[in-house]
Amino acid sequence: MEVTVNQQNHQLNEACSVAQMLSVVLSGEIKGIAVAVNQTIITKSSWSHHLLKEGDQVMLIKATQGG
Repeated sequence: MEVTVNQQNHQLNEACSVAQMLSVVLSGEIKGIAVAVNQTIITKSSWSHHLLKEGDQVMLIKATQGG
């Protein structure tokens, strides 16, 4: 299954949850990450059971500190 994450195509296993996708796409800590799928925010509590579908557009936003 192919999804687009921050404008880059990624191949994932079928029936992949947002949490599973994050473990594949991100190789580090997932604190401070917001996720939107097809322009809809997915709450962190829903990551483990929100299943991605072929062609989904995923946007990952990482909070940063600044001054």
